[in-house]
Amino acid sequence: MAPSAMTRWTASLSDAQPIPYWLDDPGRPRPAPALTGPESCDLLVVGGGYSGLWTALIAKERDPARDVVLLEGREVGWAASGRNGGFCAASLTHGLPNGLARWPEEIHRLQELGAHNLDAIEAAVARHSLDCDFERTGEIDVATAPYQARELRDWYEEMERAGLADGVDFLDADAVRAQVDSPTFQAGLWDRRGVAMLNPAKLVWGLKEACVRLGVRVYEHSPATALKPHGAGIAVRTPYGSVRARTVALGTNIFPNLVRRVRAYTVPVYDYALMTEPLTDAQLDSVGWRGRQGLGDSANQFHYFRLSADNRVLWGGYDAIYPYGGRVRAEYDDRPETYAKLAGHFFTCFPQLEGVRFTHAWGGAIDTCSRFSAFFGTAHHGKVAYAAGFTGLGVGATRFGADVMLDLLDGADTERTRLAMVRRKPLPFPPEPFAWTGIALTKWSLARADAHGGRRNLWLRAMDRMGLGFDS
Repeated sequence: MAPSAMTRWTASLSDAQPIPYWLDDPGRPRPAPALTGPESCDLLVVGGGYSGLWTALIAKERDPARDVVLLEGREVGWAASGRNGGFCAASLTHGLPNGLARWPEEIHRLQELGAHNLDAIEAAVARHSLDCDFERTGEIDVATAPYQARELRDWYEEMERAGLADGVDFLDADAVRAQVDSPTFQAGLWDRRGVAMLNPAKLVWGLKEACVRLGVRVYEHSPATALKPHGAGIAVRTPYGSVRARTVALGTNIFPNLVRRVRAYTVPVYDYALMTEPLTDAQLDSVGWRGRQGLGDSANQFHYFRLSADNRVLWGGYDAIYPYGGRVRAEYDDRPETYAKLAGHFFTCFPQLEGVRFTHAWGGAIDTCSRFSAFFGTAHHGKVAYAAGFTGLGVGATRFGADVMLDLLDGADTERTRLAMVRRKPLPFPPEPFAWTGIALTKWSLARADAHGGRRNLWLRAMDRMGLGFDS
């Protein structure tokens, strides 16, 4: 990237605030009070993101008499649930290719369950009047290099042979540019119904309000610091109080799990995004995008991008930063060198938008596991359940995870609990320095593959065979 181009592109960041656009909202609700003193309940939910809120909501919908308490360490939605791109996907397996590679015998049913889960989210948005800008637009995976176009065509043909292409269209260069116009686009796969766009913070705030209306007692600024058996149930401590519960659902994702043995299965990977100022009508016309689909490119180091309700462009992805030791720290949420890189990539994709400025730039941690999709389990003789490792597609899949956790706590034999995806866990990450070294080598190899026509080196092929991976 030439210095003059760098100066031109980084100038677009001069007014960008280092805070998530979604959370920078004057309508942001006031937090609930902290827990001070003892509490008791039937079900305690730990974590106030999507995972915890869906669990609390569905628990009350299944049994309105169930007494439910939810604890959040800071404010509902402040972490991944308020920082993501707002892509609400039907996929439970981090995309069809990953699911087909790992669970070929179950993939048709997993696809059906995922579609049902997205329909259930749309129904809940209507039923609870969740004002979250929900749009069932679908998503286009775009090719920006000839080898990616060939791979998309080959993958579409494989989907057709497997009977998995319903609702998916292959778009050649002219067809994809008729949808969204970029000189870099060479082909696309349009999943017309399998993804919705939404405002992630408004969804989480709406879920909290719905939970409270149904009688869930929500406590914020109440981190759970310890969990242990207590009589016939479980006791959880907070700084100023404690909760005794018959059962506990853990939706803490990347934050240290209260079941210590679960911690080795996830690592934090930091992802970053930019948000533009609203596009003018002329700027929007220059891009097209009348279908308002979400988009993602097909490189290993990929970008994701979409329009907000007021026609801003969110542009994120590419860099994936793993901090040595797997620490989660606020200082990692801001990374100017990545913002500059993303700005350059944005104007390369959409040169017709040069002059547009960015208003917000932010980052956050993704709870990443080695198979890219959620895993589940129980502890303390079935009184504690957990779901984690959603690896960036948790906006939709967390609702499915909530159903799984509730099934496990009820001891129910359901179609969900019988899935191999639910019964088996991914490989854990090794301790340091092996985790950092392996992830760094994988990132280098992925970048090299992008630069060499998608050819995977010996390291990536070995990781594929072992069922390990690292998704940028």
